[in-house]
Amino acid sequence: MSRTTRASKVVNTLLAPVVKGREDPVRTWADAVAQIEQDAGTQDPAYADGLGVLVRAVAAEPRLTPLGWTLALTDLKGRYANKLRVRRLLAEHPGIAGERIENPVFVLGLPRTATTLTHRVLAASAAHRGPLLWEMSWTDLENRERAEKQIRMMDRGSKVVTGLLAPDMKNMHPTGAGMPEETLWLLPHGPFYAGMFGTLAPYVEWFEQRPAADLTADYRFVHDALKVLQHGREPKRWILKYPGHLNDMPTIREVFPDATFVWTHRDPSSVVASACSLVETGWAMYQKDPDPLEVGQVVMNWMVTWLGNALEARLDLPPSSLVDVPYHTLAADPHTEVPRLYEAIGATWTAADAEKLAQVIARPAGAKPHRYDLSRYGFTPDQVQETFADYLRLLSTMDVLDAKPAADL
Repeated sequence: MSRTTRASKVVNTLLAPVVKGREDPVRTWADAVAQIEQDAGTQDPAYADGLGVLVRAVAAEPRLTPLGWTLALTDLKGRYANKLRVRRLLAEHPGIAGERIENPVFVLGLPRTATTLTHRVLAASAAHRGPLLWEMSWTDLENRERAEKQIRMMDRGSKVVTGLLAPDMKNMHPTGAGMPEETLWLLPHGPFYAGMFGTLAPYVEWFEQRPAADLTADYRFVHDALKVLQHGREPKRWILKYPGHLNDMPTIREVFPDATFVWTHRDPSSVVASACSLVETGWAMYQKDPDPLEVGQVVMNWMVTWLGNALEARLDLPPSSLVDVPYHTLAADPHTEVPRLYEAIGATWTAADAEKLAQVIARPAGAKPHRYDLSRYGFTPDQVQETFADYLRLLSTMDVLDAKPAADL
């Protein structure tokens, strides 16, 4: 069944005659960059050029729709504007550089392994802070009026876009502008763009050939953005999350030497199909009738690469910097396992935290179960088991795979 909605087809039919720029993405992006730099009063040519590679790759996607092109270009323009906003703030407020980002927690793990739930459980503490979706898109010093405006605007736009183009997204990954979200919204570059727009083969090839110093610079920008968000506010322990951090643990330790990694684990047989379904639903906002087999290849390539690098990296990590969170054990008894998780990262579990836990782990009212089929994406359970045999051996030592869940995570 196609994930492309009837409303999406109607909107794209109406937009096709008026949406311009895809036929000449180089000129389109150059014009956008000039306007953004004029408004910001500063520039970052290297970042602009890198995003230019991405813009050209998006334009080349064969199933890209007129609305998909518009949404993608709007997102990338916003990312460049935000990068320049942070650069300008650092120049105008020298005190920001003195902020210390201490003992951050990075929640990571394969997609669909309860990384989001774990992130929100940890970020819910009054002593912790997870970066909110809106403030990673509009990183600025504290301004309550601006915050309320951005949240209203983003939530309104998100409801319209997902409601028309991907109504199932609210069941798969419920979110909002005022909720903690993934660090990918701050990272300048990464394979996550392929999870949003399409295969993006030219961009993925360009990204994989970047020198290690460029990846370090990406995380230094995350570090700078957190300093901006912390400046003038009560310092709290940052709780960050993105499944793809699995691939970057050595770089993260270079930029955040005292980071703690919270690694969520789950049987890949469940994970692969769920992640593919999420990506296919995301692609439907940008493409006409996304190809499930292409989705499967993108997701499987992520997982194989990320897990291979993460399993190698964990061999060199200090034991105190890594906390494993097995999915089935957590789901079977969250009211026992979450306090243990707090203790493992050196945090204090309070009565207030305990009172909020049921609310934090509850599925949103009206949310429907997420259904998915592994065969739709070109895989069999035996193929997945064979591909991830090494990881499954590790998982068997830490999780109770037949534990009966007490919570739907």
